[in-house]
Amino acid sequence: MLDTLSTDSVLQVLKPVQDPELRKSLVELNMIRNVAIADGKVSFTLVLTTPACPLRQFIVEDCERAIKTLPGVTEVEVEVTAETPQQKSLPDRQGIAGVKNILAVSSGKGGVGKSTVAVNVAVALAQSGAKVGLIDADIYGPNAPTMLGLEGASVMVQQGAQGEILEPAFNHGVKLVSMGFLINKDQPVIWRGPMLNGVIRQFLYQVQWGDLDYLIVDMPPGTGDAQLTMAQAVPMAGAVIVTTPQNVALLDARRGLKMFQQLGVPVLGIVENMSYFIPPDMPEKQYDIFGSAGGEKTAQELQVPLLGCVPLEIPLREGGDRGLPIVLSDPDSASAKALVAIAQQIAARVSVAALT
Repeated sequence: MLDTLSTDSVLQVLKPVQDPELRKSLVELNMIRNVAIADGKVSFTLVLTTPACPLRQFIVEDCERAIKTLPGVTEVEVEVTAETPQQKSLPDRQGIAGVKNILAVSSGKGGVGKSTVAVNVAVALAQSGAKVGLIDADIYGPNAPTMLGLEGASVMVQQGAQGEILEPAFNHGVKLVSMGFLINKDQPVIWRGPMLNGVIRQFLYQVQWGDLDYLIVDMPPGTGDAQLTMAQAVPMAGAVIVTTPQNVALLDARRGLKMFQQLGVPVLGIVENMSYFIPPDMPEKQYDIFGSAGGEKTAQELQVPLLGCVPLEIPLREGGDRGLPIVLSDPDSASAKALVAIAQQIAARVSVAALT
């Protein structure tokens, strides 16, 4: 045990404390800053790698325990902040100025709740303190404006040095661009591949995104032009595959997952949506409407993480219909807690990939 209470002794006892994800010393990672000592009170700043760190409290408690082994310590005060790391660049991909991490949320087929997952993950990350943007790249079925309460929003187009620049809409802490802002409500988008590719590139590079920790791209279902455009245009921190437990959805999810791997995009994991139904009048019961454990089995077979399982609840659907995501409207519900945990897992895996 060290005999004196000083900045050096504080850093010394904190050296063995590791970031559980990176498995490296907090001191060596420069995550302990601004150490101050006054009348037995030790204060410092803990700088995490993401505002959505799932192990935040665990790390704080480890630090407090270590410091309290020093003689003369009467109080420990920890200020927690975060600096999200920048994803690794690729020589043949063009990044977006100010955007640290670009993530795709995709699915092998439609109807599995991919947009619900993308919107709630985006809002959950924003609620944690992260700066978040969302591209609704599902050009043929743009639903994100409705889900984010922006259905009647209008967006501004300005003339920039490189052409027209779109100002994203904003709600619930998330910046959004969508085809839904550029067409009438009932207007179908009847486009071939090249036009689809063009608008996705515009959403990436001709939008005033500003500084973002995470830019989430809600992809259209399948393995088509949009996925290929994304993978070839920008360096991506990873892709999340959304499925339901039923076999038909899982077969398509496997194809979508393999596509991203073949294109060199890291797969962060699988989200099993609609894992089971919770009836509102009997919340203690669960019904496996679409089967069970399919996502877990597929994740094991393909050797990727299962990021979480989201139950099917009526408030989850209602929140999407009225523009108030369930992570805000009913944060204590089972589905909201699952979606927040999934957002935390995604953020943690992105940070680990950037720093290793």
